[in-house]
Amino acid sequence: MHFISTGQGSTVILIHGLFGNSDNLKTLGRTLEANHRVIRVDVPNHGLSSHWESMDYPTLALAIIELMDRLSIPRAHLVGHSMGGKIAMAAALDYPERIQSVIAADIAPVSYQSRHDAVFAALDSIELSQVKNRGQALAQLLNAGIDEGTAQFLLKNLSKSDTGFQWKMNLSGLKACYANLIGWYNEKAVPLQYMGASLFIRGGDSDYVTSEHRQAILAQFPHVQAKTIEGTGHWLHAQKPSIFNRIVCDFIEKHDRN
Repeated sequence: MHFISTGQGSTVILIHGLFGNSDNLKTLGRTLEANHRVIRVDVPNHGLSSHWESMDYPTLALAIIELMDRLSIPRAHLVGHSMGGKIAMAAALDYPERIQSVIAADIAPVSYQSRHDAVFAALDSIELSQVKNRGQALAQLLNAGIDEGTAQFLLKNLSKSDTGFQWKMNLSGLKACYANLIGWYNEKAVPLQYMGASLFIRGGDSDYVTSEHRQAILAQFPHVQAKTIEGTGHWLHAQKPSIFNRIVCDFIEKHDRN
């Protein structure tokens, strides 16, 4: 798993969402690194990390723990957005003794309906061999019905070499594993529980975390706190970064002393 490490102190691992990379939570990382060692990861099948044919949350949680072992990190705070939040939650549920606290940004520990069919179709529609510049790729995504903000985000995955453009992410691997990524493995009569400190931050205009998810959250994270950032959607960390960063930093500082 590719990662970037900055700062010194207790460790905070930042985990991005689907189609993202280690830069997505970079602003938060810069805020945290004044007092903490911050590790921003590329999730497998994203960025510069390995391409996997199969990925699910227990396997991704283990990958986080193996990275901690590799870096001799006994315990860490985990912060994840969307899919990254699910990875953080899975690591806490499966390896609670290794996780000091968990912060999940606009995601719940539940299964979701498919939300990315149009994005996968648009990405598949791009003929990379015919793309001469990023402007052409952007135009193709816009013509496929993707809004410009999402299109610009997706194009952060586009890289150019001497042979032309290619995706950094493993697009075919993500498609093959998508059902696992929108699903959840801990939906059972007696679910695993994380008894440590947890914080769920939701966007006030987002429908990713609703009152319908309250029981599932409490069943798996009994000591949860919740915050809503009004005027934000699913990309709350990018829409109101100063508020988001302050909430995260205050929570970590509080539970760093415990």
